[in-house]
Amino acid sequence: MRREPTSRAGTVHRLTIDSALLGANLVGAPASRIVDVYVPHGQDGRGLPLLVDLVGYTAGGPAHTNWKNFGENAPERLDRLIGAGAMPPVVVAFPDCFTRLGGNQYINSAAQGPWADFLVREMVPRVERDFGCGGSGRRGVFGKSSGGYGAIVHAMLYPDFWAAAASHSGDMGFETCYLPGLVRSLREFARAGGIKPWLEEFEKRPKVKDDDVETLEMLAMCASYDPDPAAYMGVRLPLDLETAEIIPERWANFAKWDPLNIVQTRGPGLKALRALYIDCGNIDQFNLVYGARRLHRALERLGVAHRYEEFPDNHSNVDYRMDISLPFLAAALTPRG
Repeated sequence: MRREPTSRAGTVHRLTIDSALLGANLVGAPASRIVDVYVPHGQDGRGLPLLVDLVGYTAGGPAHTNWKNFGENAPERLDRLIGAGAMPPVVVAFPDCFTRLGGNQYINSAAQGPWADFLVREMVPRVERDFGCGGSGRRGVFGKSSGGYGAIVHAMLYPDFWAAAASHSGDMGFETCYLPGLVRSLREFARAGGIKPWLEEFEKRPKVKDDDVETLEMLAMCASYDPDPAAYMGVRLPLDLETAEIIPERWANFAKWDPLNIVQTRGPGLKALRALYIDCGNIDQFNLVYGARRLHRALERLGVAHRYEEFPDNHSNVDYRMDISLPFLAAALTPRG
């Protein structure tokens, strides 16, 4: 729904990438991927910065270009912001990275697939080649929730590739955001007779409930952070299924992907970014604000320039925060003069 009817609409192009990298994965995620690409009105993309939108768990990039009730989809938001002069024009790519487990964390995984490699070695080069946009020093990545996780981790792991990043309510502080859900999931696996029977049962259900999604999400996290090639779909929990005791070696594998741990070694590389934005709602129902505060403090200790904000809201329906982050990123990636 266009909130500013006078904004001139950009164009959304749809690409299909037949990935040479994604074919071998344990969850059966298809290698053929849709990528929607937004180009502002009056532009063909050439010479513009490129932003990449990493969506949250259970979504795919095209969900952000679809019609949206009671609000704007991402292209409509971009039309308004660019049309009003609130941000310079940019190309924005919306890759579909959905998997059989409901999504992934945009990192390389033996179970889910090499999603980081797909983004930086296949998807972005294809978009830049087709539209003449982006390039070194002119690429930014942003996202919310799992997408916010992907954005901050990509910024730390690939600071020579990305020049700017924005993480909205990103997953971090694994002991506070994931452990409660992992423990809750044990009841479902006990009822079904194990992880494999639960997954098989889930895929046969005619209706997916919120509780089902929460359980599936825990399996997606395990398949992303600590894949076990010997297990069904590569999934094994870092907990004892009967006692909920943490399995130290499994949790160590899982926790090494926490941004709060990655920042200890990779944080200094963030100094190379042209812009870094982090925010979170102060009543986030998944406890993500505590991880965000810890990351903010870590970045301050490291002397990494960044913009950190908390806002009075929870984790849900906070796309309006992009009105702040997108102009911030676009301005940093646009040459002056």
